[in-house]
Amino acid sequence: MDILWIFLMCVGIAFLVTLITSAICFFRIFYSPKRKAHSDDYIEIPEGEIYEVHRAQIEEWVKLYRATPHKDVEILSHDGLTLRGKFYEYSKSAPIEIMLHGYKGSAERDMSGGLARAFALGHSALIVDHRASGTSGGHVITFGINESKDAERWINFVIENICKDAKIILTGISMGASTVLITSGKALPKNIVGILADCGYTSAKDIIKKVIREMKLPADILYPFAKLGARFFGGFDLDEASPIEAVKKSKIPTIFFHGTTDAFVPYTMSEENFAACAAPKRLVLIEDAGHGIAYPVNQELYIKEAEEFFVKHIDSL
Repeated sequence: MDILWIFLMCVGIAFLVTLITSAICFFRIFYSPKRKAHSDDYIEIPEGEIYEVHRAQIEEWVKLYRATPHKDVEILSHDGLTLRGKFYEYSKSAPIEIMLHGYKGSAERDMSGGLARAFALGHSALIVDHRASGTSGGHVITFGINESKDAERWINFVIENICKDAKIILTGISMGASTVLITSGKALPKNIVGILADCGYTSAKDIIKKVIREMKLPADILYPFAKLGARFFGGFDLDEASPIEAVKKSKIPTIFFHGTTDAFVPYTMSEENFAACAAPKRLVLIEDAGHGIAYPVNQELYIKEAEEFFVKHIDSL
């Protein structure tokens, strides 16, 4: 009897430790609390010296983003969340970029420069807030799993509400890049003519384990708890899909951008995604660019490479 009680106590303690550790991982990695309201003149700049160098340019882009005429739009996700975005029309016949921002970012913070870049290429832009980000609903970030399903809904929105014959380019930065790469491997309408992926990771597992290791913690031990936390508390399977597996099935012309001094998502991850990609593709590495700032660091090269790629693979369609 004593042995049975000891066994049951050990099982109970193990279950409790698993539950608590999984909950800690969930709230640290996947949970997004209610977003704070800011004054109208507040401009959010990502933390870090590499972004401060470009503060003036980022602020200029945000002001342009706010001042440029646009239409506020929204959709419902497959699981009932209200997702919001802004549509900026360059011209009636212009290709439309659906733009997805990074982890714990927002459309305005991460994609204001993307609007300037899209207009420079003669593209319209639908810039959206991910679930659990910005003005959209929800509190769970899923590293591209549910976000890619949201991207499919935004695609349908464009076709049904803006132009049924629209040429659509899926554009993303960081987690947004990985999201569009996951989406590229799905059965998509013929309207999808291009992918632009800037500093995306190979898989949620790879980037989460990298961050855990940088915290001087055992990644191989903790990642299973992160996956359990995602399943128990977030209701999704973290390993359901990954960019590097999705691009093996993609037929959509894809251009990859990445900064060579990216300290968060190593540029080697874009190299791996590029190597695995089965579609027509191009990889552009921007020297001395940190995470998410390849375009600010070298706008001329970025636009030149993107323009050449899209003229070759998209404008000829």
